[in-house]
Amino acid sequence: MKVLVIGGGGREHAIVWKLAQSSQKPTLYCAPGNPGIAQLATCVNIGGEEVSALADFAEQEGIDLTVVGPEAPLLAGIVDHFEERGLKVFGPKKAAAMVEGSKAFAKALMEQANVPTARYADFTDLEAARSYVREQGAPIVIKADGLAAGKGVVVAMTLEEAESALDMMMKDKAFGDSGSKVVIEEFLTGQEATVMAFVDGDTVRLMVPAQDHKPAYDGDKGPNTGGMGTYSPVPVVDEALLTRVEAEVIRPVIDHLKAEGTPYKGVLYAGLMLTEQGPKVIEFNARFGDPETQVVLPRLETDLLTVFQSVADGRLADLELRWSDQAAVCVILAAGGYPADYRKGDVITGLDTAGDDSIIFHAGTKTTDAGTVTNGGRVLGVTGFGTDLKAAQAAAYRAVEQVKFEGMHYRTDIAEKAFRQ
Repeated sequence: MKVLVIGGGGREHAIVWKLAQSSQKPTLYCAPGNPGIAQLATCVNIGGEEVSALADFAEQEGIDLTVVGPEAPLLAGIVDHFEERGLKVFGPKKAAAMVEGSKAFAKALMEQANVPTARYADFTDLEAARSYVREQGAPIVIKADGLAAGKGVVVAMTLEEAESALDMMMKDKAFGDSGSKVVIEEFLTGQEATVMAFVDGDTVRLMVPAQDHKPAYDGDKGPNTGGMGTYSPVPVVDEALLTRVEAEVIRPVIDHLKAEGTPYKGVLYAGLMLTEQGPKVIEFNARFGDPETQVVLPRLETDLLTVFQSVADGRLADLELRWSDQAAVCVILAAGGYPADYRKGDVITGLDTAGDDSIIFHAGTKTTDAGTVTNGGRVLGVTGFGTDLKAAQAAAYRAVEQVKFEGMHYRTDIAEKAFRQ
């Protein structure tokens, strides 16, 4: 059994790490991979959006299943291309992946499917957007419509911040074409939670919930990032709430897309705000979250490869997922300056110090003559395990203390919200 994983970040390291534990003993490949993944799989020097080259490799190597990690290849139509060539692949087709590719598309879909979400309007004209923001007042949320690596959202607490965000996205093109349209939403209050689901077009199997920490600094201060840490389980998300999320959020979207002729297969990610009125969707993603995957997959007891095969073959109804009661906490170690301009090329030490109760997932690293060096904004994800969140948090931070690189920055309060509930 040969499996190819597309991507080279922390999420893909977690996927490869879990696949390496499969009882099917697959031969693993990853394109392009990273130094951590290279310890578990053969890394192939092909970029995630080189769709034809990846399909050529899958054909030549006799790959039995390809798993797509990041969003960009999905929105480049990799699943459509692979299926046209008779190659088995895990992930949604381009039309279904638009739930992440366009926030305006996702909001319209939620409206049509009656999924609870924040009130919104979308704009391609800067002056019209300015006028709407002034009319609505602050706090207010400004989002670039397209992909922006998790950074295209500004929670503006003042009108000045909101107008500055509009200028950054629409005038200064900070996110390129992704900001040529913006979605402006009402500000919601409550705790955030992530619920991901495996979906095969018909059947839904929820994963255990996680909570991400987007702001760069302790106490949820500073600019939004791609995620500075996660934990699972999430005390505020109980079984009753999960049942409600499946019925009110996941199921309506899946049914609507199927009725539209674009059935959804893969992972559907729902980013939720738990408001006083109940869960409301902040965003959908068309793939595993990063860094949520680094705490969710370690808790999966069912063979991940079997899950992927069941989704790809439309047989998910035959499978019940088993999850561990173990807790997991992931702390992201970021490069100095992230999420703005950040350092690269700093030597990392302590990568082999993780104990039995922790693992270090590589996200933005590179191998050089000097050793393993930093090569991205989010460099490493250190996940600790324990019988409860306190133990998992302690394990994660013990492992963090062993890792060093110039300018290393991380939050010291990951999972603290769980203890305040």
